[in-house]
Amino acid sequence: MQVFHHVASLREALGEARRAGKTIGFVPTMGNLHDAHIQLVKTAQQQCDVVVVSIFVNRLQFGLNEDWDKYPRTLENDMARLREAGCDFLFHPEENEIYPNGMDQQTRVVCPAMTDVLCGASRPGHFEGVTTVVAKLFNIVQPHQAVFGIKDFQQLAVIRRMVEDLCIPVEIVAAEVHREADGLAMSSRNSYITAAERPRVPVLNQSLNWVKDQIVSGRRDFAELEAEAARRIREAGFKVDYFSICNSRNLEPAAHDDTEITILGAMYTSAARLIDNVSLEL
Repeated sequence: MQVFHHVASLREALGEARRAGKTIGFVPTMGNLHDAHIQLVKTAQQQCDVVVVSIFVNRLQFGLNEDWDKYPRTLENDMARLREAGCDFLFHPEENEIYPNGMDQQTRVVCPAMTDVLCGASRPGHFEGVTTVVAKLFNIVQPHQAVFGIKDFQQLAVIRRMVEDLCIPVEIVAAEVHREADGLAMSSRNSYITAAERPRVPVLNQSLNWVKDQIVSGRRDFAELEAEAARRIREAGFKVDYFSICNSRNLEPAAHDDTEITILGAMYTSAARLIDNVSLEL
């Protein structure tokens, strides 16, 4: 695995791969890699000849009082995992390489659709930071395909919209949620879950699937289903950020005759904010 810290040298290496006729897959991450990240790498390997992974803890997508300083930096372990997985290139830039003029002067990429609801409602400015850095990384790597996990369903939808609106020539590939045996979606923030909380956190996924089963059985009282699911989560001892039944395409509240539905939830443990979702077609 070749490691790059600078845009120019990475572009030069990738230019050689392109001239050799190779396709390039890209997996952007913030590091602290776990099995779900490795599955994204494997998905990219199945699709492309060369795989690039980026590790960059993007300050721009963290809001006030969020955990940028505390976000786990585990570079040595991450590199070992990527080498074992057969990753070809790792891009690990310093902040001034990505934001050479400082973040205050950085040109921003703003997606007005789907960014002020769900996670965007409780994390103002978050998706502006995501779309800005992803657009920059797409310009740097210029991949044929980029792989994102469905766990971050809203992020996936926003990035797809950004790519469409800006005519960026990259195919967005969605990878299934990678889960623990009890259904908990793998996340870098799971390390914040306490031992006492760990047996109870699957309530989020259980509530999502309970609502899915209710909808499949014919229920369309979406507001009541959302309220019941939120009550279940609170009774397990967690604070609900949101629990919403949405149209899968635009993330607006689902209508009774929608045929593609995604149920999204977010909750707080004592030190972590966990998100998850399930989708269904009727």
